[in-house]
Amino acid sequence: MPPVIVKTIVSRIRARLRGNGDPNATRILRRRALGRNVWRLSPFVQVTLFAVGYLWMLAIPAPQLGQRTYIDENALQPGQVNTYWNWADVFRADRILEDLEALRDRNATSQEIAQYSVDQFEKAGIPARTQHYSFDTLSGSTNGTNAYAVLRPPRAPGTEAIVVSASWMSRTGEGDGTLNLRGVSTVLSLAHYLKKQSHWAKDLVFVISDGYLDGMQAWVTTYHGAEQSNMYAEPLMLSSGVIWTAINVDYPGHSFSHLGIFFEGLNGRLPNQDLMNAVSLITRHTGGVPALVYDHKDKDPKDMGDANALLPSWLPGAIKENSDVREYATRARNVIRHMKWQARGSASGVHGLFHQFRIDAITVFAIPAPGPHGFHALGRILESSLRTMNNLLERLHASFFFFLYVNSGTFMKIGMYLPSAVLVGTAMLFTGLRTWVYAGWKIAPSTEFNDEKKTSTQDNVKWNIRSRPVLSAVTVMLTTHLFGVVLFYLVSNGLAPNIVLFVLSSTIPTVALQLVPRPPAEYAPLWIVLKAFNVCLTSAVISITSLLNFSLAATLAVLMGIPMSTTHPLPSLPLRIARYALHTVLALGWLVFFPEETASALRNWDLLRVWFAPFVCIVYAPLVLQSALVCLLPP
Repeated sequence: MPPVIVKTIVSRIRARLRGNGDPNATRILRRRALGRNVWRLSPFVQVTLFAVGYLWMLAIPAPQLGQRTYIDENALQPGQVNTYWNWADVFRADRILEDLEALRDRNATSQEIAQYSVDQFEKAGIPARTQHYSFDTLSGSTNGTNAYAVLRPPRAPGTEAIVVSASWMSRTGEGDGTLNLRGVSTVLSLAHYLKKQSHWAKDLVFVISDGYLDGMQAWVTTYHGAEQSNMYAEPLMLSSGVIWTAINVDYPGHSFSHLGIFFEGLNGRLPNQDLMNAVSLITRHTGGVPALVYDHKDKDPKDMGDANALLPSWLPGAIKENSDVREYATRARNVIRHMKWQARGSASGVHGLFHQFRIDAITVFAIPAPGPHGFHALGRILESSLRTMNNLLERLHASFFFFLYVNSGTFMKIGMYLPSAVLVGTAMLFTGLRTWVYAGWKIAPSTEFNDEKKTSTQDNVKWNIRSRPVLSAVTVMLTTHLFGVVLFYLVSNGLAPNIVLFVLSSTIPTVALQLVPRPPAEYAPLWIVLKAFNVCLTSAVISITSLLNFSLAATLAVLMGIPMSTTHPLPSLPLRIARYALHTVLALGWLVFFPEETASALRNWDLLRVWFAPFVCIVYAPLVLQSALVCLLPP
C-alpha cells in the first residue's frame, strides 16, 4: 500500500477520534461516554467472568486438556544404570520382616523397635542412633522414638544428602494404625545393600520414624534446628549436609500390583515435578511395575466400575460408556483428591514434612494386591531412583513447582488452571467497585436538562454525591477479624464445646453491630460500603491465595463467589434473618457439622503447624460473617 494512502487513512482515524471541535472537550466527552458504557456493561462483565471462571474449573479434568509428562533436568538420566539388587537382598528383607512381626506380636515398645533398627544399621557398618521425642497437643501427649543412620561414602564431601525413610505406620487410612512393616524392612535391607557400593556422591540418611507423621516431624525439625514450642526432641548425635531430595517407602501389604506416587506437602507445597516424573519412569521401565497417581488404578479396565460410580446415576448408559466421559471421571477423581489435601494444607504422606524445608520429596506407595510384585521389584526401583538423585549437581529447578497431576502420565501447567480462580476473583472485584461507586453517588430525577437532549433518558437523570460511612464499615470489618482471632484461641485450646462456640459466634456479631454508630441520613447506607469493602477484600484473598495454594483459592471461589456478590438486605425482617442464618452456617457450620475435620485441622496445627485452621478462623469466617451482616442491616 502506498505511503500516501496509509497517511490519509491514519489522518482520518485521528480526526474521527479527536472530532472537529476543541480537542480537550472531545477528550472529556469521550471519557464520559466510556464511563457510562463501563457502568452499563459492568453487570454483564461480572456474569461473564463468573460463568467463564466456574466453567473453566469444571473443564480442568477434560481429556482434551493437559500434556504428557517429561524430564526437564538432563542431569537426572533416569533408568540409565544397571541395578544389582538381587534375591539375596530380598531374603534379608524377609528375615528382617519376620523380626519386625515378632516385635509387633509381643507389643514391643517404641524404644525396642527403634533399638532393633539401630542394631540392623550397625550390623551393616553404618553409624546409627535413636531420638526420643514428645508433643503436647490439645488431644494429649504424643511421644515416640525414631531411629536414623548416616552412610558417608568415602569419596563424598558430606555437604549434600539424600534421605530414605519409612514410618512405622502406613499412610493407609491416613495413619489409622496399619503398620508399614515391609516398608521398614525394605529400608533396613536397602541400607545393608547400599553400604557395599562406593559410587555415591552424596550422604545417604536412613530414617525409621515412629508413628505416622509425628516421628518424622520431630526428626526433620531437629535436623534443621527449627523451634516448635510444644515439641521436645533429643538433639541428633549424627548429622550430614544439606538434604536435596527424599523418598519415603510405604509398603503395607503382602505384595503389590501398582506403585502409587504421593506428592502433596504441608500448606499446599509441591515438589519439583522432575522428581515425580523420574521415579515414575524408573518404576515402569526398570521395575516393570505400573505407576499411578495415588492409589487409583485408573488404567486398569477392571477398575472402570469406579469411573461409573463417580458419574451421576441418572446419566444414560451410552454416556457412561463413552471413553471420554470415563476419562473425565477418572481425572476428576484425581483432581478432587489432590484438592482435598492441598486446600486443607495436609500432607498426603510422610514426605510432605520435608517440603517445609525446601526439600523435594515423594512417597512411593505399594498398592496392596495378591501380586505379582514384592521386595525384588521395589528394591530395584529404589536403587535406580537413588542413583538418579545421586546424579544431581544442583537442586531440582528446571521443571514445575506448580502443577496439577490429572493422571500418571498427564499434567496441567499453572497457566492452564490458575485463571479459573482468578476470573472469579476479578468478577468479585468488579462487583465491589460497582458497589463502591453506587455508595458514593445517588441517582435522582433531574429538573433541568438541555432542550436538545430531552429525548435522551441518560440526561433525564442527575447524579448527586453523597458521603460514604467508611470508618463505620472498617470498624465492623476489623471487629469481625479480631473476633476470628478470639474464636481461634477458644477452638485451639478447647475452652468451650463447638456447639456453644457456634451459638455465641452467631449471636455476638448481631449484638456488636448495635454498638456501631449509624451514619447520618445524608450518608450512604452502611451495608453498601460494607459490602463493597467485603467483596473487594475477598477478591484479593482469592487472587493472592491462588498463587500459593490453588486448591484453597478454588474452594473459596466456589463457596464465597456468588453468595457474597449477590448479598443485599431485603425489606422483610424475617427474610433478612433467614439469609443471615444461612451465611452464618456457611461461615461457622464446620464447628457443628464437621467435628472430625475440625479436630484434624487443629491437630495438624498443633503437631505440624499447618495454617488451615487459623486461616479459616481469622480470614474465611470473618469475611462470610461480614457478608451475613450485610444481609441483616436495614436497606
